[in-house]
Amino acid sequence: MSIGRFTQCWLFVILFAATAAYASSGDRADIYTSCVSLCSKRFCGESSPNQLSLLLRLTRWTCTDECRYGCMHLITDQAIEQGTKIHQYHGKWPFWRFAGMQEPASVAFSLFNLVYHVKGFTEIQARVPDGHPMKRYYLGFALVSINAWIWSSVFHTRDLPTTEKLDYFSAAAAILYAIYYTVVRLFHLYRDDRDRLTNLESQPRIIYKLWTAICVTLFIGHVSYLTLLPRFDYTYNMAFNLIIGMMHNLLWLLYSLPSSVQLIRRFPSRPRSYRPTYANKPGIFVLLMTAATSLELLDFPPVLRIIDAHSLWHLATAPIAALWYEFLIEDSLDDGWRGQRK
Repeated sequence: MSIGRFTQCWLFVILFAATAAYASSGDRADIYTSCVSLCSKRFCGESSPNQLSLLLRLTRWTCTDECRYGCMHLITDQAIEQGTKIHQYHGKWPFWRFAGMQEPASVAFSLFNLVYHVKGFTEIQARVPDGHPMKRYYLGFALVSINAWIWSSVFHTRDLPTTEKLDYFSAAAAILYAIYYTVVRLFHLYRDDRDRLTNLESQPRIIYKLWTAICVTLFIGHVSYLTLLPRFDYTYNMAFNLIIGMMHNLLWLLYSLPSSVQLIRRFPSRPRSYRPTYANKPGIFVLLMTAATSLELLDFPPVLRIIDAHSLWHLATAPIAALWYEFLIEDSLDDGWRGQRK
């Protein structure tokens, strides 16, 4: 919209809100649906051409979206003034938009995570020897994580059906790949630099192929199920990610157990009792990730309509990712690998 028409639209919804007898919030509330309907009829018809700014058009906002945005914030203004409850609209809290971005804080913090994963990729590339059997898996994890945070940034910029699916599916791919390489690392299903199994020659190879097939099938099934449903199953998607994430964390807790608890052999060339000095780091990682994820349970209205619990979760995971890459590199450089790369 032009500045003049946008101002007229805001004046209209202000006058409408002022005449309402009761200001209930939420996208199913009568005041909201009536406000959006009247605004759309007045400013979004053929006689009122859509004149959105370039940034809004690039981020695919429409005139009706502008009416929803204006009505949402006006009702929220009333709720704050009257001390009543602030509600979500179309599944989201009322955020102030910036440069066409719906949730600018979540976009910024998603990019913050992206930077750390790019840095992790470059650090692994530079510091882990090329012949290391886990190097390609760690680089693969960095790449799928980079992809996930790119789509997280896009999704929080503009919540559309396509960007939502790309965000959720990319996140699922990153979580699944994390547990994939974890099993490969902890149960020694990798090959060494001479393309020879570090364990028994036949049995581990069959297990490796089976494990790879399970992960690929699980991801395809997950995406297919959510795609073919008439409506996106948010509860299932959350449960899927939570279960896979918890399994990943529990596996790495095995790595951090005291040397007296010998459930896994950390390095095939070392006895089960061998526990490096940095072995407590996966345990710390699990505790930090659990604390960061618990922010999602708070789900409070955004402070100043900018910062909410979800954005704080994104902020918290960035430095945790840096710590995790540092652990992976430290583990890769342990002397316990030397007996395998002759």
